[in-house]
Amino acid sequence: MTTLKGRVVTGIGNFSYWIEKLSAYYEAKTGMKLYPGTLNIELNAPYDLPMHAIRLEKEEYNGTVSVSIQLCSIFGREAFILRTDGNASGNGDHPRTIIEIATDVRLRDRYNLQDGDIVEVEVVN
Repeated sequence: MTTLKGRVVTGIGNFSYWIEKLSAYYEAKTGMKLYPGTLNIELNAPYDLPMHAIRLEKEEYNGTVSVSIQLCSIFGREAFILRTDGNASGNGDHPRTIIEIATDVRLRDRYNLQDGDIVEVEVVN
């Protein structure tokens, strides 16, 4: 297990649309109905998802963006790090120091999180 520690930051809001639109695909990949939105966490150093991450390929949904999905936990709750290939390559909306966490609830509401709060995410290597 690796612990990633970072601070909560405001995101762009793109994943909320895509998680909702592709809900069935994400549920098939993760086994969880994801809340339509992610919690963005800024780390002190870039983080790369492992090569064995779950993949949602653009061809699966006739889209233009592929996403890597890594199982993790936050506050003891099962969750997933989502990262587009663009963000992974450094050509997306976020640098590799930003991880986006998706789970079945809105994390900001459930854990009363605000920008600047420090959180820990556990990942299995």
